[in-house]
Amino acid sequence: MEEHKPVEQHKHVETHKPSHPQTHSGHVSTPKPTKKESSVNSGDTFWKVTTVVLIVILAVFAFKGVFGTDAPTAQVVADPQPTAAAPSAPTPAPTPVVDMEKLIDDDAVKGDPDATVTIVEFSDFECPFCARFYSDTLSQIETQYIDTGKVKLVYRDFPLSFHQNAQKAAEAAECSGEQGKYYEMHDLLFERGVQGGVVSYKAYAQEIGLNTADFNSCLDSGAMASEVKKDFVDGQQAGVQGTPGFLVNGKLISGAQPFSVFQQVIEAELSS
Repeated sequence: MEEHKPVEQHKHVETHKPSHPQTHSGHVSTPKPTKKESSVNSGDTFWKVTTVVLIVILAVFAFKGVFGTDAPTAQVVADPQPTAAAPSAPTPAPTPVVDMEKLIDDDAVKGDPDATVTIVEFSDFECPFCARFYSDTLSQIETQYIDTGKVKLVYRDFPLSFHQNAQKAAEAAECSGEQGKYYEMHDLLFERGVQGGVVSYKAYAQEIGLNTADFNSCLDSGAMASEVKKDFVDGQQAGVQGTPGFLVNGKLISGAQPFSVFQQVIEAELSS
């Protein structure tokens, strides 16, 4: 910041010295000033002093006006630091282009096969969130859309590795599908649970009227393990990363969302 120095002004004040009387050789007596002359000299001195005092006062006020405490003070502002750019939002991964016909594969369909809207569900019978979707949301979708022929549902297996009973539960449903009762086993697995493992699944098979010999053979041999694995891989390729995951006419919905979320997507598809 440029500092303002007081401008030094040298004011020249002329002082009038009394002129010396002209001297002559020899002794010359100096005449005494008359009363009138003394009065004039005193007046000159007064005005000279007054002038000097006024000049000093004006100089003081001028100095204070420029540098006094009442004068506005310049504020030193630090150079602004460069503002860091706000981190850009992460670019979402592109949604895979999904071929819904291929995604349906040969899995069991619930509802009208020719329905306008297709929901492909990737799920795990041991997953608590999948059970929540089954109990809280699926029944509403069935009543409003599946039973009215507007939507069809396809269940595909996505057993997570840390669920020890999920793989065999998925195979049990597939083995039931071989006898045309996929969703009957599907419902019991969610309603009764999978904690009993293979023993429970065989009991469920008898309860829903399957040929238990064929079912037990299918389940014990692992005949449907490769089918379950294929479902899992197809789900990953479609963008599913956890359970439950849904593709509604190709649009991914993750998690056990409430009915209103599915309703919004379904209605948009029906009106498009």
